[in-house]
Amino acid sequence: MTTHAIISYDDTQDDHDALMMGRVLAEAGASLTLAYVRHSVESRPEHEQRSHAEAEALLARGAEWLEQANIDRRVIVSPSTGEGLAWLAAQEHADIVVFGSDYRTGHGHVSVGRSAHTLLERGPAALAIAPAGYRGHENAIETIGIMPGSADETAIETAFSLAARFSASVVDRERGVDLLVVGSRAEAPQGRVMISSRSLSALDEATCPVLVVAREVALHFETGLVTA
Repeated sequence: MTTHAIISYDDTQDDHDALMMGRVLAEAGASLTLAYVRHSVESRPEHEQRSHAEAEALLARGAEWLEQANIDRRVIVSPSTGEGLAWLAAQEHADIVVFGSDYRTGHGHVSVGRSAHTLLERGPAALAIAPAGYRGHENAIETIGIMPGSADETAIETAFSLAARFSASVVDRERGVDLLVVGSRAEAPQGRVMISSRSLSALDEATCPVLVVAREVALHFETGLVTA
C-alpha cells in the first residue's frame, strides 16, 4: 500500500520547505495531499465563499510549486492547525504529516513549531519536519541516521525502507546525515507518536529533515510514483 503524506501548507516561506520535504517523500514513492487549515467560518455567505476561494487558490500555488497540477488538496476548518491536521490524518488514514520549521528558525536548522508540537503528543501519524531553507537546495539523501536511544524496530525498518529507495546507507547517529529517523517512546499507544524529552531536544539541534515514526507502525516506501 502506498505511503500517504499530508503537507501542511499556508503559502509561507517555511511551508515551501515542507513542500520540498514532500517532494523528497514523493521521490521515495509517497502519495501527497496538500492541506490548508482555516481557523473559522465567515458568518456572511459571500465572505465565506471568498475565503474558501482564497484558500483553494493558495493550495493551487502549492501544487504549481510541486509541479503536480492534479495533487489532492484539502481545505479544512479548525481553531487549531495541529488539531485540524490530526483530524484529517485520522480521517484519511494518512501515514505522515509534513511541516516546515518554526518561522524564527535559523537557516539550516530544525525547530518544532506549535502546530507540529501538537502532533508530537499522541498524533495519529508520523511527523516529518524540514529544516529552514530546505526549499533552496538540492537535497540528495545519501545517508539516513537513526537517533540513538530511539532505535526501535519501527524506526529501523522505516530507515532501511527509505534507504532502499534512495540507495542510501543507514547509520546509528544523528549528526552528519541527510535524514534523521526518530522512534516513539516505548509507552506510546500503538499507532501514536510520542517522543522523549531527549529526542525533542535533539530535534531542535538537527540540521537535516527529521522523520518521527509512530509506535509499532513502520513506513514502507516501495513503489515509485510519477510526480508531474
